[in-house]
Amino acid sequence: MSSVESHQEQLSQSDPSPSPNSCSSFELIDMDACSLYEPVSPHWFYCKIIDSKETWIPFNSEDSQQLEEAYGSGKDCNGRVVPTDGGRYDVHLGERMRYAVYWDELASEVRRCTWFYKGDKDNKYVPYSESFSQVLEETYMLAVTLDEWKKKLESPNREIIILHNPKLMVHYQPVTGSDEWGSTPTEQGRPRTVKRGVENISVDIHCGEPLQIDHLVFVVHGIGPACDLRFRSIVQCVNDFRSVSLNLLQTHFKKAQENQQIGRVEFLPVNWHSPLHSTGVDVDLQRITLPSINRLRHFTNDTILDVFFYNSPTYCQTIVDTVASEMNRIYTLFLQRNPEFKGGVSIAGHSLGSLILFDILTNQKDSLGDIDSKKDLPNSVMAQGDIPTLEEDLKKLQLSEFFSIFEKEKVDKEALALCTDKDLQEMGIPLGPRKKILNYFRTRKNSMGINRPTPPSASGMNMPNIPKESEFCSCTGDTANGDYLDVGIGQVSVKYPRLIYKPEIFFAFGSPIGMFLTVRGLKRIDPNYKFPTCKGFFNIYHPFDPVAYRIEPMVVPGVEFEPMLIPHHKGRKRMHLELREGLTRMSMDLKNNLLGSLRMAWKSFTRAPYPALQASETAEETEAEPESSSEKPSDINTEETPVAVKEEVPPINVGMLNGGQRIDYVLQEKPIESFNEYLFALQSHLCYWESEDTVLLVLKEIYQTQGIFLDQPLQ
Repeated sequence: MSSVESHQEQLSQSDPSPSPNSCSSFELIDMDACSLYEPVSPHWFYCKIIDSKETWIPFNSEDSQQLEEAYGSGKDCNGRVVPTDGGRYDVHLGERMRYAVYWDELASEVRRCTWFYKGDKDNKYVPYSESFSQVLEETYMLAVTLDEWKKKLESPNREIIILHNPKLMVHYQPVTGSDEWGSTPTEQGRPRTVKRGVENISVDIHCGEPLQIDHLVFVVHGIGPACDLRFRSIVQCVNDFRSVSLNLLQTHFKKAQENQQIGRVEFLPVNWHSPLHSTGVDVDLQRITLPSINRLRHFTNDTILDVFFYNSPTYCQTIVDTVASEMNRIYTLFLQRNPEFKGGVSIAGHSLGSLILFDILTNQKDSLGDIDSKKDLPNSVMAQGDIPTLEEDLKKLQLSEFFSIFEKEKVDKEALALCTDKDLQEMGIPLGPRKKILNYFRTRKNSMGINRPTPPSASGMNMPNIPKESEFCSCTGDTANGDYLDVGIGQVSVKYPRLIYKPEIFFAFGSPIGMFLTVRGLKRIDPNYKFPTCKGFFNIYHPFDPVAYRIEPMVVPGVEFEPMLIPHHKGRKRMHLELREGLTRMSMDLKNNLLGSLRMAWKSFTRAPYPALQASETAEETEAEPESSSEKPSDINTEETPVAVKEEVPPINVGMLNGGQRIDYVLQEKPIESFNEYLFALQSHLCYWESEDTVLLVLKEIYQTQGIFLDQPLQ
């Protein structure tokens, strides 16, 4: 190709006019296309830095049309702002810049594109500048109108563009000077293809997103700034999650979309890692970090230490304040930009982010009062409520005369809750008042929860003050003196901010909540406990996720049962799982039939010939038969795990944490993942962003609250 083009270029240089004797293929290609000129259709692009390279990405068709209408309206573009990407980005038309609305992100350049050339190392096309594209278009128009081709142009960057004919246009990179053979710049280097109009280049242009927003979901990330194996940010991962949801709405909620019952669900990321590490803690860590294995230590400081930060009272306060204030800020801004929004709000957390949301939801107040979410926007409201003082409690017990004793001994309400009968006796409190005080605090804890820390743990860390903690956990055992050991949920003592809305559902992806609650000393969750302001809770995890833990065994500790199996988005179990269950079922049938045959044969050999003994044998057989028949289903239940059957017969009550519904939901592993669990362990923890099964479960549960269901129920 290049030799032919060079030959053609030599011909064009030696003789500017087309030669009638030339047999070049360029002159024979589609000459009918030169008849009429039609203006090129522009499309708008924006530039993103991906892997340290500039990549031009097209706006979806609706946004591009909206930008073109604003551009061609005849009004001054300066100060003109056009919302794009579902309202998540604003394009300042005069500046030709694109800015993120809800999060911090570098502004990206915007361009009205008509002419493109192929990139250097990939097959992606790069648009020319708007001014040079206009020059190219004018040259192309003259060539078509006059039917005169082999036009040569030089761009401001000394790039050479040659329009051989409508089907062949090439671009040469600039070369400084001539080589020793005296060749011209256009004959050096490999030519790149030039295309006119976006319809002639291979690029995916989406149709756009529905304008109607039915539900808003905030997504909180886990440890570190990267959220997947490609080291992408939470913004990019949530973009994938949103794209998958838009595709699933078209395939699984098609009837509702056609009837205009639904629009879409908006997912917005919440970033807490950057504010945490902008506090100067990175500089402090760098001073004490060893110089060896520098990259690994930097990775540890940037990611794994986030877990330890969350267990520190100082930085835990920063994290919960950042998460809550960001969700409140984004929600307020969202309402300002979408004044017609009437939908609900849900929250989702990945890994440590789910634990942060769990603690925030646990410490919300039951009633939001008369808070107007659009006007009253408290950044940090204590969720503890009005707690009566020790003096008020003693007054209620008609024991006010002993308040001076406690004040002298510096015993406040929390310290008094830790006192035993012996401690009160040593302070000179009579027997009757002692019993009243101990009974009051014990009854108060068992009925409505008491806000006091637990005794110092082995590590010396005090446990937190948690409202309504007796509703959350049950008694973990009595101490030797009969006191109730109250552990709450064991989080460090921080002031939890209040959310300015009531979340409808809380989705946890790959969540370590169960492990953290257990480590904090919580042995079980009261079946009657539920979040004060959130109705639903779904613990979603991959079976090979090393960070994920179950919740349901903490609610029903005495019963062993499988989690709910999330259906495949195509409406069936994965083939390898069905095959595995079929083989298991077949082996159990063969085993039971073989054991039954052997049992019958053995009985026929050992049966006594005497009638009396025969009668007793038959009686024993009738007693033994129910045992063997009862063993049969128990064996099947222990070795075979058909989750759907177990869910139906009998129904399992896992408490009110998810409104009476099941809590733990497990994804189906892919066939390649089942070959080696350890090989795919890390990938399993980061798989949720692009998992159709996960997204479909989220959409199904969200739309069920609005009375909208899947076109076909999944099995």
